[in-house]
Amino acid sequence: MSLVTVAGKAIRPANMELARILKKCISGNVIPMNKEFPLKKMEQIELSITGLTHAGEGVGRYRGLAVFVPETAPGDTVLAEVLEWKKNYARARLLAVKKPSPGRRPPRCARFSACGGCRLQHVDYAEQLHLKTGLVKDSLARIGGLSGVAVRDTAGMDNPWHYRNKVVLQVGERGGRYRLGFYAGDSHNLVPIFQDGPGGCLLVDRDLNEVAKVIENLLNKYGHGAPGGINDWKRHKPFFRHVVLRKGFFTGEIMVVLVTGGGQWPGEKAFTGELLSQRSGLTSVVRNINDGPAGVILGRENRLLAGRKCITDRLDHLTFRISPASFYQVNPVQTLVLYRQALDYAALTGRETVVDAYSGVGTIALFLARRAKKVYGLEVVPGAVGDARLNAVLNGIDNAEFHPGAVEERLPALAACGLRPDVVVLDPPRRGCGREALEAVVKMGVPRVVYVSCDPGTLARDLGYLAGKGYRVEEVQPVDMFPWTQHVECVVYLAWGLPVSR
Repeated sequence: MSLVTVAGKAIRPANMELARILKKCISGNVIPMNKEFPLKKMEQIELSITGLTHAGEGVGRYRGLAVFVPETAPGDTVLAEVLEWKKNYARARLLAVKKPSPGRRPPRCARFSACGGCRLQHVDYAEQLHLKTGLVKDSLARIGGLSGVAVRDTAGMDNPWHYRNKVVLQVGERGGRYRLGFYAGDSHNLVPIFQDGPGGCLLVDRDLNEVAKVIENLLNKYGHGAPGGINDWKRHKPFFRHVVLRKGFFTGEIMVVLVTGGGQWPGEKAFTGELLSQRSGLTSVVRNINDGPAGVILGRENRLLAGRKCITDRLDHLTFRISPASFYQVNPVQTLVLYRQALDYAALTGRETVVDAYSGVGTIALFLARRAKKVYGLEVVPGAVGDARLNAVLNGIDNAEFHPGAVEERLPALAACGLRPDVVVLDPPRRGCGREALEAVVKMGVPRVVYVSCDPGTLARDLGYLAGKGYRVEEVQPVDMFPWTQHVECVVYLAWGLPVSR
């Protein structure tokens, strides 16, 4: 049996399999030569936090191994307990902050640790903005191979609380009562928002918090006769699944969507009547029927219980129609910051043809239409295309067209037909753009591209591809759409070929 050196000592493993494992670990730097085993499960370690991950976790190094610790901040010195370790990293939980970072602050929410929605509520807001700028720069360099790109400071909010105009609440059971709340991270454990501490969510609009409290009380008054009932909660698929609340920030209109299973609910009429009597300003009350899998929020059928089918909101000079399933940015204040920056990067003069890829309900397309000659919106969700067309009519805009279909199919087809737009706006979901869409942009030789991203990682990947095909990344503007969370959106200006003046 051959000898293996661990921590400077030659040892003879009991069998060949153990020798093979030890050699593999040593070669992978999990057990560095002439060093001790890095970590053991349940081991308590002191750690200096030096960075932040894209998941909002603090990261430090222990004997060369990266250790991720939630609820820590760069600059903290902490005591942590190891939960697990892998080849290249370990995970630990925070036991104590031995020396706090200058950027650390006490969380305002009593449910901060349990809920996990506000990953950065323990970090000063100005420091959050600085960290998010760093996350964007890191992604561009590490994933996209783009160093030296002009990244502006993250645009933050004057008042970063109660900014959300939409919330999806889970309905659960606690102590024989219906409770509204959020699931804790990576689980289906309900964290009630009207129990143990100040009621409501600090990120959600105050009016929506008040409506949610009324709904919770009324579910406990009129919900017990529903199919299954609260006593059968653990044995049956629950009848009451979610409560979706939406508000028009500039109009004040409020929509309530109660997501339930199918079947008759004897208390439906009484529930609706008392809800309207307690919150007389409600614009729309809808019951959505969803008997599908747990991961899907809304079903296909909407039953109007009171008021209108939709609410409206204004965004700058435009009015938008919002249905239960409509995509609409949840932070209206920062949406204007985001869209105005996109408009500035597009540099429209009224003579341009614009393609808005992943156009949703047409918010960006219609925002640009007043300055463009023609705008084409491409969107895979048929319902969103229908909403976009209605929004165009609602605003008297006749130079915007919206076409259904996957961007990865429609954009190459337009390129093959000879369309050569002056500006393309890319506003993909978190997964980023499909390669076919990026190839079509390159084939068209679009002079100016505006990329609106909700994920720095996929943004960096796509920008790296475009840069390799002849585009210059001129400027990146991060925008804090979701204060106190790890998320950051970006608007990017890319130009084709040689430098152009703006």
